[in-house]
Amino acid sequence: MGPACGRRAAYTSPMLITTSSMTVAEFEAGTGWELKPEGACRAALCVPLGDAGPIDGTLDPQRLAARLGMAFVRHSDTLAALGPATVTGRALTTAEAPELVLDDFDGREFRLSSLRGEKVVLVAWAPY
Repeated sequence: MGPACGRRAAYTSPMLITTSSMTVAEFEAGTGWELKPEGACRAALCVPLGDAGPIDGTLDPQRLAARLGMAFVRHSDTLAALGPATVTGRALTTAEAPELVLDDFDGREFRLSSLRGEKVVLVAWAPY
């Protein structure tokens, strides 16, 4: 639930998950969404969950992320990241970066695709 409802601050960062399922309370506390009979709600927006809703009080975070348009990245069976939440349809649909070609420190061409299949962190900086 966002600040418009007066209970929680807006959710702005990914949520780390260490199990294959989570409780409704864990999902609500970590994402800012509130689960109601009509679906997952943030302020006045509600998204029907269909078969991604809770079963016996637990949720499958990967199915729920797909339904809500949230990014979901699994590192292993015991570690994943969910989020950030989006209602604009701008969540990443894949963790695959587009091709990027830059010169390395020695002036040789470096292609980001040469690291395909490995986990990569990109850091950008601007002087302004």
